[in-house]
Amino acid sequence: MDPVRARLLAELASNAEALADLARDHDGVVAASREANADDEHDPEGATVAFERQQLVALTEQARATRASLLQALVQLDDGTYGVCERCGEPIGDERLQARPGARTCIACARQRR
Repeated sequence: MDPVRARLLAELASNAEALADLARDHDGVVAASREANADDEHDPEGATVAFERQQLVALTEQARATRASLLQALVQLDDGTYGVCERCGEPIGDERLQARPGARTCIACARQRR
């Protein structure tokens, strides 16, 4: 198997595990909040539970976005455009692809978006 494909598939497997862990954590927080006082305003633990729930939701959204970029990277690998910046058409550096295998832009273009 192509080493790039193998890396992307390994990243996808790791991402799937992370999403499953986040779902379990979220379910645990939701279950705990059912047992706690529903009045977040007056319950000192209510704010903590709400914060934890929102943090898990944000982490889940980030993991889903990562999953989508990895799946797109597999499509790009198949059509020969993996590692090519979708904005400027230049190669995406190997170091960037090692750090972010689903990267779709080179570092220069990514900096310009900020």
